[in-house]
Amino acid sequence: MNYYNEWEPFAGEWLKELIKDGLIPDGTVDNRSIADVEPSDLKGFTQCHFFAGIGGWSRALELAGWEPGRAVWTGSPPCQPFSAAGNHSGKDDDRHLWPVFFNLISKCHPPTIFGEQVASAIRFGWLDDLQRDLEAENYAAAAVVLPSGAVHAPHKRERLFFVADSLGQGLQGHGQSGQEPVPQEWQREARHRTQSSFWDSSTTIHCRDGKHRPVPTEPSLFPLVNGLPNRVGILRGTGNAIVPQAAAEIIKAYMETYIKLE
Repeated sequence: MNYYNEWEPFAGEWLKELIKDGLIPDGTVDNRSIADVEPSDLKGFTQCHFFAGIGGWSRALELAGWEPGRAVWTGSPPCQPFSAAGNHSGKDDDRHLWPVFFNLISKCHPPTIFGEQVASAIRFGWLDDLQRDLEAENYAAAAVVLPSGAVHAPHKRERLFFVADSLGQGLQGHGQSGQEPVPQEWQREARHRTQSSFWDSSTTIHCRDGKHRPVPTEPSLFPLVNGLPNRVGILRGTGNAIVPQAAAEIIKAYMETYIKLE
C-alpha cells in the first residue's frame, strides 16, 4: 500500500482520481501538512510519497521498473523559496520544508529516498544541508541536475534530483549489502542516459530582454490555450509536477548501480 501526502486540496483530489482510474498504485491520500504527520502514521506503508503533487514520483517508479514491494520514500519539497520566480527568501521562508521532511526520515529511516528540487536551490545551500543531514544519519547521498529536455520533453525545466541509500541500515526493508557509496559512477550513468537531448534539435530566438533562448522546433503536444476546459486547474497541477520520465532515469541509474550490489 502506498501513502501520498499532499496538503493542496485540488492536487489531493486529483491523486484520488488517478488511483481510482488505476493510473498510479492504490494508496491512502493524506491532505494534512507534512508538519502534522507523525512517524506512527506511516507504519504499514511500503512507498511513502511526500509533497506528492499529482503522483509523478509514483509513476516514475513504475516506469523505472521499481519492485512494488520494495520500500522507498520520495519527496519534492516546495521550490518557491529558491525558484527564480519566487521571493528568494531561501531557508528563511516558511515553505522551506526540508527540515520537516528530514525529521520524519531520521525517525523512520527508510532504506531508499528519491527527491527533487529546483536547480537554483544549490546556491542557497539547500543541497549542502541535505547531504550533511543525510550523511549524519548514515545515508550515502548523491545528486545531479537534469533538464527535462534530456528525456525529450518540450521544455528545459532543470531540476536537482537526489537519491539517498541507507547502506543496509533502513528500518523498512531491503538492502543489506553495506557497500560503500559510488556517487561518481551513479552520476556518470545518469549523464550517459541523457546525452541525446530534446534541445539538440531546438532553435534559438532573441528575446526582448536581450538574451537568446532555445525553443523547440516542434510545437508542444499539449498547448494550454485559452478556452481549454479546466485550463487553470491543469496549469496548477502540472506547473509544480515533476516529469516522471526524467525521474525514472534517475531511479534506473540507482537500480543498476546499487541494487545489483546486494
